[in-house]
Amino acid sequence: MHESNSENAAQPAQTLTHGAIEPGLLVGERRHRIMDLLREQGRVTVEALAGRFATSPVTIRTDLAALEAAGALERTHGGALLRRDDDDQPITVKRTLHHAEKVRIAKLAAALIQDGETIILDSGTTTAEIAKQIRKLEVRSINVITNALNIAAFLTDVPAVRLIMPGGILRPESNSLSGHMAEAALANLQADRLFLGADSLDPERGVMTPHLPEAQLNAKMIAISRQVVAVADSSKLMRRNISLIARVEQLHMLITDSGANPDVVAELQRRGVEVRLA
Repeated sequence: MHESNSENAAQPAQTLTHGAIEPGLLVGERRHRIMDLLREQGRVTVEALAGRFATSPVTIRTDLAALEAAGALERTHGGALLRRDDDDQPITVKRTLHHAEKVRIAKLAAALIQDGETIILDSGTTTAEIAKQIRKLEVRSINVITNALNIAAFLTDVPAVRLIMPGGILRPESNSLSGHMAEAALANLQADRLFLGADSLDPERGVMTPHLPEAQLNAKMIAISRQVVAVADSSKLMRRNISLIARVEQLHMLITDSGANPDVVAELQRRGVEVRLA
C-alpha cells in the first residue's frame, strides 16, 4: 500500500500533537511504531496517532485493522488497546515475545535428548526453538512426534530425524493440528519425553491453554510419555487460563528462564517438579 503526499499534507500543523512528530514513515515502519507506543502506554487513539504520524485517520484505522488481524492489538471505539498477555495470540505475535529467553530454554531442553529416543514436540514458539536446536544435535537417529506444521518444516530435511505427524484439524493461529483424528493417531504410540509448551503455568493448578482441543490432545501426549518436560519462559508463570492441560503433579520437569519468581520455583519444587533455569 502506497500513500500519496497529498494525504500527509492534509493534516495542518496545529493538529500534530501527542508526542514527537514522525512524518513520512513507510507503512511497516509506522505500524512498528504504533506497537511500540502501545507497549509503552497500553492504549492509543486514532486522533493522536494521525497527528503523530502526519497522516489521515482513515490510514490509521487501516493500520489498526491490519494489526488487529495479526493479533497484535484489540481495537476500541476511537483507538486500540494492547492485547492482554493471556489472550490467545497468533504464533506470528508470540514468537517475537521473550525470544532470547526461549532460545536459552530450548538449548537446555535439547541437551536432554539422547540418541535413539522418541520425543514429542507440542506446538508453540518455545518448542519451535527446540526444533531449531535439534538441527544441531549430533545424534544418529531420533523419532520426533509433533502436531505443529512449523516444527515439522524445521525438521523435514534433518537426516537423523524420523518425523511423525498425527492428522487433525488445522488451527492457523498456532500452526497446529488437533481434534479427534489427532488424538486417535497418538493412541498406539509411545514416547520417551514430551516437551510441553505452556501458555500459563500456575503452581497450584498446573499447565493451561486458552484452546480446549489442544488441551485434550496435550493430555493424550502426556499419557503416552515417560517424562513430561514443560518449557515456558518466566512470563507464563503464575498465570491462569481457561483449559487445564496437566496438573503440576503430572510434570517431571520445568525449564524456564532465570527471571522466574523464586517463590514460584520453590513451590513447584515442593510439589515434586525439577526446575531448571536457563
